[in-house]
Amino acid sequence: MGLKIIGSGFGRTGTMSTKMALEELGFGPCHHMVEVMGNPAQPPHWAALARGEDVDWEDVFDGYTSQVDFPGASVWHELSIAFPEAKIIHTERPEDDWWASYSATIGKFFQHRKSLDLPPPVSEIFDTMDTLLLERVFGGLDRDASLAAYRRNNEKVRATIPADRLLIFNPVDGWDPLCRFLDVPVPEGNFPRSNARDEFWALFGGEPAMA
Repeated sequence: MGLKIIGSGFGRTGTMSTKMALEELGFGPCHHMVEVMGNPAQPPHWAALARGEDVDWEDVFDGYTSQVDFPGASVWHELSIAFPEAKIIHTERPEDDWWASYSATIGKFFQHRKSLDLPPPVSEIFDTMDTLLLERVFGGLDRDASLAAYRRNNEKVRATIPADRLLIFNPVDGWDPLCRFLDVPVPEGNFPRSNARDEFWALFGGEPAMA
């Protein structure tokens, strides 16, 4: 099948809402971190990548039409080469808004995940993500390192992807820019909204009490 859409935006830029929107528009299934957690075929691919092994991107995304969020967003450049016909959707929000959301969810999760009672399959997945995300993308959990990584990624996308292949997208803008870019009709109903802070922590049994 091959990916038709590649998401290059970091987690906490509206990626779950974008996943839901793409699937509603007919570009599903859409790969997202929840797929890595829920599809047993997924973790071995990412573990191999973390070990420095080559992976076949066709195999990694077998059965998926589109991709957003981590871990795929950490390798968007490689994917843009592997799937040269795919369009790139770069979800982005103002950096202070992104940091407020990231630090209360993904960042806090990685800071405290060893204290969470995660079953072995899930804990092993995030051992892999320590390498793929914290080491290779962010280089740390503090605000300065995280925001620097966020800016680097935003800049690299703009510098690398031709304008006619790229949509810089904030889900608060709704259906119109997304549907124009994908050349599909605007559906009836509101743009999906999902993955608020409470929904994020529900995936892991609740938010840790520590700050």
